[in-house]
Amino acid sequence: MNLNPIALEAGAEIMRLYDRGFAIETKSDDSPVTEADRAAEAIILKGLVALTPNIPIVAEEEAAAGRLPDIGQRFFLVDPLDGTKEFISRNGEFTVNIALIENGIPTAGVVYAPALGRIFWGSENTGACTGEIVNGQIDNARPIRVRPAPSEGLLAIGSRSHGAAETQAWLKAYKVRDFVSAGSSLKFCLLATGEADIYPRLGRTMEWDTAAGHAVLNAAGGKVTRLDGSPFLYGKRNQAEDADFANPNFVAFGDPDLGIL
Repeated sequence: MNLNPIALEAGAEIMRLYDRGFAIETKSDDSPVTEADRAAEAIILKGLVALTPNIPIVAEEEAAAGRLPDIGQRFFLVDPLDGTKEFISRNGEFTVNIALIENGIPTAGVVYAPALGRIFWGSENTGACTGEIVNGQIDNARPIRVRPAPSEGLLAIGSRSHGAAETQAWLKAYKVRDFVSAGSSLKFCLLATGEADIYPRLGRTMEWDTAAGHAVLNAAGGKVTRLDGSPFLYGKRNQAEDADFANPNFVAFGDPDLGIL
């Protein structure tokens, strides 16, 4: 299943609006939303329906409007513009995210950073790849793989838009030599390429925020778990402690031999 053309089309529309200028609104949860979020989501929904009309789609802006489909064991998760704050601040670290979920596990996904010209994709059957976007096409496509944990210490990566004090305290259990910040689902992708080693997230996310990056990281040989080491799964509904599709805290590892300490 090739999700890349859909992500590229959505990314092109995002960049058109990025260059033209856009209005900013605030959703009911106080998070920002722009015309680009909605335009990209419309493109992705249309593309996925044409590709696989029988697979339900859970998409961020549709969910915000209260439109959630019935899902079975197989469904898509879509975040049309992950890192809206990065988009608004124009630092380039925003992404298009599409993932296929099967039996609670992200088995295929694409993460496209249109302002950076980088795309990452992968599936459990084919492994993970990256490439650059040149004239709207993928150039220099190549496989990617996580790296073994460096003996001199881990490179940790975390959110650019959320507080890091609790994260830094949690990381004290590990031998960390440096910490870098990045926006959106790029953090998973930098683990997948071997550019970083560990990404803890102690704070609220939604399934569409993480699924595509999780899929790419899995395909590259990494893993994502809850903070207690249990599986990090998707399709969470009727949660007593939180909304549908809300995530618990988690940690992503490049080297799968790393684990909860």
